[in-house]
Amino acid sequence: MDATTGETSSGQYHNTPEETIASLVTSPVATFSRQRHCFGNESPGEFPLSANPSIVLHVLTGCNLDPQDLAKLEVTCSFFRRPAHFAPDYMLSLSELAALDMCQKRAVFKPMTDEQRLDLKQRCGGSWKLVLRYLLAGEACSRIEKSQAIAGPGHSIVVTSKGAIYSFGSNSSGQLGHGTTDEESRPRLIRSLHGIRIIQAAAGANRTMLISDTGRVYSFGKDSFGEPEYGVQGNKVITTPQLVESLKDIFVVQAAIGNFFTAVLSREGVVYTFSWGNDSKLGHQTEPSDLEPRPLLGALENIPVVQIAAGYCYLLALACHRSGMSVYSVGCGLGGKLGHGARTDEKQPRLIEQFQNLNLQPIEVAAGAWHAAVVGRDGRVCTWGWGRYGCLGHGNEDCESIPKVVEALSNIKAVHVATGDYTTFVVSDDGDVYSFGCGESSSLGHNIAAADGQENRQVNVLSPKLVTSLKQVKERVVQISLTNSIYWNAHTFALTESGKLYAFGAGDQGQLGVELVDNQTERANPELVEIDLS
Repeated sequence: MDATTGETSSGQYHNTPEETIASLVTSPVATFSRQRHCFGNESPGEFPLSANPSIVLHVLTGCNLDPQDLAKLEVTCSFFRRPAHFAPDYMLSLSELAALDMCQKRAVFKPMTDEQRLDLKQRCGGSWKLVLRYLLAGEACSRIEKSQAIAGPGHSIVVTSKGAIYSFGSNSSGQLGHGTTDEESRPRLIRSLHGIRIIQAAAGANRTMLISDTGRVYSFGKDSFGEPEYGVQGNKVITTPQLVESLKDIFVVQAAIGNFFTAVLSREGVVYTFSWGNDSKLGHQTEPSDLEPRPLLGALENIPVVQIAAGYCYLLALACHRSGMSVYSVGCGLGGKLGHGARTDEKQPRLIEQFQNLNLQPIEVAAGAWHAAVVGRDGRVCTWGWGRYGCLGHGNEDCESIPKVVEALSNIKAVHVATGDYTTFVVSDDGDVYSFGCGESSSLGHNIAAADGQENRQVNVLSPKLVTSLKQVKERVVQISLTNSIYWNAHTFALTESGKLYAFGAGDQGQLGVELVDNQTERANPELVEIDLS
């Protein structure tokens, strides 16, 4: 397990047999216990463990042992009680010390005060092993210290691995952050953020939000966190990134822009929302123009959340229980997209119980405009909601009000899923990409031969289909992002393992970042975007 970066593999928790752990640690410990000494000065050649206990921690933290492994290591011998990175705590078992030692190396955990760390421990269930699991799960979802590409509604945002930000596409409200309202057809660096390392971005209709490595949030475009297309909200245009003052006391790690509201996630796993009127649609009373963050309470009040995803009038939250990962939903239930077996709205977060019935541990959630998807630890994919155009991948256009496994993907192990406006993409562990749903704007990446022999780029795909055009780039794809809006034609980004970015779909506003010729409005085949993501 890499303790210095947020590698996706560190978020995988394997069911390691008990005897495997015993063979690694327990047996040697029993031997030393029988001898009743471990200083190495009473028997020639004996290893001096108590003289250098950090060696034991090195074994535990450097040998791919995950939190479930550590949870089995309830070793209490006193000579193992001195971790390498902090003062001894003789009230903790070895596994708890090892977990705390690994937490100390996580980027989000390092700047926390002792009081904040203890609060997080209590929120996670009173165990450093559970805190470690929470931190690793969050890193796996947010791709910390990796480059990212966000296909927003008409505009695009790219985050490099060093935290620089490029933007391009539609700019009618200043949502590109360059100080103008001029459209950009090529990636352009946001220079006003020089010296600020951005780790995450979110793009909505005419607005953008950026999150720095210090938990600060910057926004530009329409000045409201609610829906800019309706009412009097967002009349003011902001053309350069501005610090969101109402969030300055909250260390934010993720943002999600839905319709009528915006949500942010704190490093402690608390979800805050802005706006959405006075009907308590998100469990609290607000005004339509409310710019103050309100914590999402109810069932999630004392459960840490590792990822949020926002669709059209609803929110999904991937939460970290003591027993494993779970998904909660709140908001509009149209089409069954909340996953509770009905189409009614939920004003408080509610647990989606179907994953327990499926024996599926979610590791990533995706909220499309009208449907949702989850990837399980075992690689299964579940979809639910409005099934128009085949976006659920079940071979039909039926709605599903509870999560249903996509059986057509049973021969692959999925590691990533992305959803948009009636479209879905799945990335397998070998880097292959599958897509299904609405074929408009060529955003699925398929060129399907029609009956007359001509290419048909607008065909809807009812079951998962391999995106062969991405196979031709001869690189593993690690991330897909696609437009999640009902107002704009969709475009799609595919990011490869080496950091190359490919774009296809609608490009009428310059949102692809590639040159269109001969009155083209879209690209069906993936085109390399000329941008340095290193």
